[in-house]
Amino acid sequence: MNELKVIFENDDVLVIDKPAGLLVHGEGGDATGTVVDWFVSRVPSARGVGEPRVAQDGKEVERSGIVHRLDKDTSGVMILVKNQSAFEHFKEQFHERLVKKEYRAIVYGLMKDKWGTIDRSIGRSSKDWRRRSAERGAKGKLRDAVTDWESLKSGEVNGENFSFLKLMPKTGRMHQLRVHLKAIDHPIVGDTVYSGKRLEQSANLGLKRLALHALSLKIILPDGQEAVFTAELPPELKTAMESIAPVV
Repeated sequence: MNELKVIFENDDVLVIDKPAGLLVHGEGGDATGTVVDWFVSRVPSARGVGEPRVAQDGKEVERSGIVHRLDKDTSGVMILVKNQSAFEHFKEQFHERLVKKEYRAIVYGLMKDKWGTIDRSIGRSSKDWRRRSAERGAKGKLRDAVTDWESLKSGEVNGENFSFLKLMPKTGRMHQLRVHLKAIDHPIVGDTVYSGKRLEQSANLGLKRLALHALSLKIILPDGQEAVFTAELPPELKTAMESIAPVV
């Protein structure tokens, strides 16, 4: 595995700019080539830090250092913790929703408003239990989920409409941003799970990845200092965003 870009590091924490296409951790004990693999090879003393988890096949999942995660196809800021006390410190902040996260995304279609809030509980899809849903008919336990959004740019590329959004999730549900944007009929460009026919019908701005990036994360470090970590928009997303011509 190639070396990952380190944004910040001290005795308690290591902050990376995760590339798109890289799994944070596997679901079985034999998974390799993940963020966790890279992390424990760099910080061997962090092996075992965090909370144990067992996969459906009964094998323990290697999740050393993980206190939050990004989807495989999402890039951007991610925190890894080096010791158990730091893990407990950050876990409480995420649980109490004290961490401020900001994302950038390109979605299909033009947003009607400049900003808004998506307040839709998330459950499992009635069509595929592996997917999540924030629409009518969602199954299982419904968990509250809130996302604030702002449209930074809307326009067209070769006759197709797109919008470039700032996303600020207030909760941290699995696939929350992808599911919420699908629920308002503006799925994220390149989403192979939630964009349906849009993915097949669109040129997708020439992107070969999900157009979602974790831009910044604001958190209190174990030493009490407030920190903001930022990962610049990847070149391919920046180029795609700049190609959107405002509709006159």
